[in-house]
Amino acid sequence: MTVLERPAVAEVSGPIRTRVRPWRNPWRKPYVLAAITWVYILWSLVPVLVAIQFSFNDGRSRSTWQGFSRQWYCCNEGSVFEDPSMFHSLRNSLILGIATVIVATPLGVALAMGLTRWRSRASAVANGISLVPLVTPEIVVGSALYLVVVNLYQFVPLGRPAMLLGHVTFTVSYVLVIVRSRLLSIGGEYEEAARDLGANSLQAIRTILLPLLMPAVFASAMIVFATSLDDFVVSQFLFGSAENETVPILLYNAVRAAPTPALNALASILLVGSFLALILAYVALRARHRGDDESALETLADWG
Repeated sequence: MTVLERPAVAEVSGPIRTRVRPWRNPWRKPYVLAAITWVYILWSLVPVLVAIQFSFNDGRSRSTWQGFSRQWYCCNEGSVFEDPSMFHSLRNSLILGIATVIVATPLGVALAMGLTRWRSRASAVANGISLVPLVTPEIVVGSALYLVVVNLYQFVPLGRPAMLLGHVTFTVSYVLVIVRSRLLSIGGEYEEAARDLGANSLQAIRTILLPLLMPAVFASAMIVFATSLDDFVVSQFLFGSAENETVPILLYNAVRAAPTPALNALASILLVGSFLALILAYVALRARHRGDDESALETLADWG
């Protein structure tokens, strides 16, 4: 009787795993970059938070905490809403910001629609020129506008008209970039479909295109408002007399004299206004990208 034996099977060893040192692993979590990012955020926010904290100080000191109080905001002598110069500067900033939005937003939307439809070699040049205010140093823009207003456009007086002209000049590019990116993502199919159904060009724009553009238009308007509210350099060149001072100009002039926590309160109000405008812009862009892969923060980073 012959006994058959099973053939020997060679043992197959598993893959040899070598331990990769953490700093050589390209797929590791970016702990170092995350730490640097958080350090930068803290470094940027701590002075702002300290300034906001002392706006609620019970005494006049801006360096020694003396207790919590809201006296520097309202209803006390020397507070923001009781000091005529502070209240007037806050009013000037709000009026100038709203006026800039009213002028720059429709102008930027019209420019975006025109440049999107302009098909020629010169359109690329025009698109590049439209972005010049975004990359030009603000002090260059401010000084150039001052020289133009004083020597060439003498019919525009220094003060609120010149400041409005300057703010519109450098904020219209924000509207142009945001709205034009939205126009390129929409494409021309909706307008063509509306024309096929009997609508003329104006009807297609009014009933089809503008509703699709509204989130981008609203977001760009909020960004224009926040930018105008915070502007100092251009306003400093063009404000003329003290009655046209905005909040940044007042803060710059008063902080070198005898500052009180009321200046911290005024700066905090300006910060809250700008922050709320940016939140509204983010909400509008989030509504625009509902269901899309790109987030609102990525869109803000794209045009910024």
